[in-house]
Amino acid sequence: MARRGAVAAGHPLTVQAAEEILLEGGNAYDAALAALLMACVAEPVLASLGGGGFLLARTADAGNILFDFFVQTPRQPGRASDLDFEPIEVDFGSTRQEFHIGYGAIATPGCVRGMAEIHRRLGSMPMTEIARPAVDAARTGVAVGEFQASIFAVVEPIYMRHASSRRCFESAKRPGRVVGAGDRLRFAELADTLEVLAIEGADLFHRGEIARMIDSEARSGGGCLRYDDLVGYEVALRTPLEIAYRGVNVFTNPPPSVGGSLVAFALDLLETERVAALRFGSAAHVALLAEVMALTSAARVEAMAGAEHVAHDARALFDPERLTRYRAEMAGRARAFRGTTHINTMDGAGNVASLTVSNGEGCGHIVGDTGIMLNNMLGEQDLNPAGFHRWHPATRLSSMMMPSVARFADGRVLATGSGGSNRIRTALLQLLVNVIDFGMDIEQAVTSPRLHYEDEVLYVEGGYRRDEMETLRARFPQQRFWEELNIFFGGAHSLMRTAGGAISGIGDPRRGGECRILG
Repeated sequence: MARRGAVAAGHPLTVQAAEEILLEGGNAYDAALAALLMACVAEPVLASLGGGGFLLARTADAGNILFDFFVQTPRQPGRASDLDFEPIEVDFGSTRQEFHIGYGAIATPGCVRGMAEIHRRLGSMPMTEIARPAVDAARTGVAVGEFQASIFAVVEPIYMRHASSRRCFESAKRPGRVVGAGDRLRFAELADTLEVLAIEGADLFHRGEIARMIDSEARSGGGCLRYDDLVGYEVALRTPLEIAYRGVNVFTNPPPSVGGSLVAFALDLLETERVAALRFGSAAHVALLAEVMALTSAARVEAMAGAEHVAHDARALFDPERLTRYRAEMAGRARAFRGTTHINTMDGAGNVASLTVSNGEGCGHIVGDTGIMLNNMLGEQDLNPAGFHRWHPATRLSSMMMPSVARFADGRVLATGSGGSNRIRTALLQLLVNVIDFGMDIEQAVTSPRLHYEDEVLYVEGGYRRDEMETLRARFPQQRFWEELNIFFGGAHSLMRTAGGAISGIGDPRRGGECRILG
């Protein structure tokens, strides 16, 4: 039984690393850590030791625990005029988005401390064995495929901005350009760092040589991060937020992170609607989803206005009077009818891991000779909705990431999550509605087209009929369309296990996903 299981993630090598560990007798958490380390090599824009994230664990005895190792604001803010904080615009094709990079955009990373805590509590194999696939891949090199090349093309202004990053990511075939399809990425320095970290543990990064290196570069380069921030960082263990929706119990990321709470609020609004009676893709279906997205965003803004700071807005959402009022508002309306990756693992013993991590887009600098690019989370508008440089010291940023596990009345267990910045919550909302309301299997639920509503714009993925969308112009006059499935709408890699133990799954094609079921 220890040799059976499954993995769904965003790159074939990420999946392969988890598969190797499962076949060697490791559990779902060993496999998830191996996959995360490999993602730092094979998906370097989306995952880094310099970022942070969350792992939701459902153990074989049906216990649920959320490991919060997301990034945190530094203890001492700097003067905005002194910070290395530079705007960079990236192109998603049908829309453009501005991010900020530089030393002044770096938040305190938690990824290394998080992996160590997960391993200490739930791991079964030595960390040196778990890290081996990633170390080997970093040394021998990773071929850049079409999907990763498309991601590098989007963030090229960031990864070609500074010499330390160009040294790692410049194309050998096209000098002056970021790596593309057919190039090979070799990370000899990162391989050494991973190998030593697996032996020495997290203190190397949080107290030792790497911590001192980060402190020195941030001080001289115009950043706020300091040695004391790294020393003082702690993983938070949280009870997952439990959402009951039509007889399904969904366990997800609780406050102070906001993604899970926003989906819970949206599902509360949908609970009284006859979603299953609608035709998927119809104007009525689209109008309902877009209305719920719009009201959820409005409720968040309202909750923020009354909260002490942004981390509290998730709790404030659930004020009973607010929920009742927004339900009534929805019922009274006429209907015209960021670098993130996700990993799921399951093992034969019944353990489930749902893991989402992010490095933002990266700050643009590599730390010394470590091969690690730190995050730019203080430069992400989605994570700083009250404005840049207004954060409270030593406080977890409020993330949209929401690794999730759902338990169905018939014994099925779904593990899912997504990358995609502010689109994470809408991607997961639609996946849950597709499975629970429309009765889709997991592959159809993931590959069905998605919507996203933000800043009064309705974003529509390829697969919806434009004539249906035209009937909604009065309510949603600003519409942007994609012709196909697109990375903009997230990457909800997912696994589903039946009560009898049969597993199905899919890696979201929007983000180069892959799934492997072990017999």
